[in-house]
Amino acid sequence: MANARALDKRRKSIRNIRKITRTMELIATARFRKAMDRAAAATDYTERITQIVASLAAAGLEVQHPLLEARPDPRAASCLVLTSNRGLCGGYNSSIFRRALPRIEELRKSMDHLNIDVSGKRGIGAFKFRGIKTNDTYQQFDDQPKFAEVEQIANKYLAAYAAGEIDRLDVVYTKFHSVAKQEAVIETLLPLGAIDLDDEEATGLSADYEFLPSAESILEEVVPTSFKIRLFKCFLDAAVSEQVARMVAMKSATENAGEIIKQLSMTYNRARQSQITGEIMEIIGGVEALAN
Repeated sequence: MANARALDKRRKSIRNIRKITRTMELIATARFRKAMDRAAAATDYTERITQIVASLAAAGLEVQHPLLEARPDPRAASCLVLTSNRGLCGGYNSSIFRRALPRIEELRKSMDHLNIDVSGKRGIGAFKFRGIKTNDTYQQFDDQPKFAEVEQIANKYLAAYAAGEIDRLDVVYTKFHSVAKQEAVIETLLPLGAIDLDDEEATGLSADYEFLPSAESILEEVVPTSFKIRLFKCFLDAAVSEQVARMVAMKSATENAGEIIKQLSMTYNRARQSQITGEIMEIIGGVEALAN
């Protein structure tokens, strides 16, 4: 039988861990709600501007924009991987790596040059551990990414695409569908004509457009803005999904700690009962020895 004092000490230790995981669960829940509100606020605008750009790309207009045109022979690509800065979020980062690594190998085989950009300390460390060289890394994004910071990254990709330094941009992140469903996905954001729309987003793409004052001036504003807001939505979805994953992981850890405490309490009671019974038997034995 295990020592009762050691069992009690272990039980107290796990109770302290349960308090920590419970607190982290509550923090993750609060951050999730704030992040989800920001993502929901940007969803309608993102979907609508994406619909407009996709319909422009499919309209067969005489006026075209470089960001809408696929390169005939792409030879250079960039891959942006969005991970978390902190751990304790279950399989959030591992699911992203399972999607990102095969795509990176595919691009390496089909492209002459590949830049790998990573956001999040966990992703930076994982690529370094695997010996995969990365180009640009970002650690400033947390549960509330700012559009101004994402816009700087977007401008970098726009400039590289316009200069012919890259022909394609893939973003690997966790897309938020609902509290019960988050999915690691890969989206090709450049060229914008390669964007795949959901069935709901694809409705109304046959609309005709009249451009005032001119198609060139309007496209010059709408198309780059569409790319920036689409990239920003990737960061928002990643932030929401991370908090959901951490919330679920901490809830599971809290429940598991409760089960362990329950089992330890039962074992402790048995050990304590056995110890008391042994002490009583020793006392009885001593009394009988004195009586004789």
